[in-house]
Amino acid sequence: MMTLVADSGSTKTAWCLTDGEHHELLMTQGINPFQQNEKEIVKLLREELLPLLSAEQIVTDVFFYGAGCTAEKSPVVASAIRQILRNETKIFVGSDMLGAARSLCGNNPGIVCILGTGSNSCYYDGVQILDNVSPLGYILGDEGSGAYIGKRLVGNVLKRQFSDHLCQLFLKETKLTTSAIIQKVYREPLPNRFLASLSPFCARHREMKEVHDFLIDCFSEFFKRNVNLYEIPELPVNFVGSVAWFYREELQEIAKNLGYRMGNIMQAPLEGLVNYHTQMNDII
Repeated sequence: MMTLVADSGSTKTAWCLTDGEHHELLMTQGINPFQQNEKEIVKLLREELLPLLSAEQIVTDVFFYGAGCTAEKSPVVASAIRQILRNETKIFVGSDMLGAARSLCGNNPGIVCILGTGSNSCYYDGVQILDNVSPLGYILGDEGSGAYIGKRLVGNVLKRQFSDHLCQLFLKETKLTTSAIIQKVYREPLPNRFLASLSPFCARHREMKEVHDFLIDCFSEFFKRNVNLYEIPELPVNFVGSVAWFYREELQEIAKNLGYRMGNIMQAPLEGLVNYHTQMNDII
């Protein structure tokens, strides 16, 4: 009697196979029903996940949370999973936002935020998501994300908004030129990932005042344009994602300055989701 819990992005899916006491981590490519059709997802699961499951490991419950798993697209993923597992297996598919909420808050209400390559947020009442401020993507929104930090960082460097020392340090460390940056942002695919790859520069130099001030401004925009709109300041603000984890000190500083109560900060939601489904709740 095994439970399979998954946290999926567009590039990779982390699965945890558990009997409630023992956990086994499995990895496959990412699954996103907006990027892959049902046939492609079935093929991926059959080639990558199924060989990792032994015949003795009977999966009775699957909880899958992923990017692109909207109410419209979730049945596509559920159907694909059912085709490689037993018909009586119980399958639940939810959004990555709901996964973040359950991982961070369990059955308690809170403001839930994702800060990774992109960003997102919601108001979670302990059972379901009641409000969600649209993230709008890295061009119109995604404040506080890796792509947002990278976009503003490289813009400030090329427009000489930072000191000359910091501008030269950035170009030296990244080995980038203006033409190379323009090429990657405007002419190559996935510019959001390129921009996000630049944000670790700030982590390496966060002790510099102008970098610290820049980070505080980036994350303040996230609070202003997302968290503040829920107008429930007494609830804890929780974060998950690589950017949230590596810049947790800056986030805690801003939350304190703005009068928010900081909740949990996690690098990834899988551990919290395993706990949610094996120790706290029956099948949802």
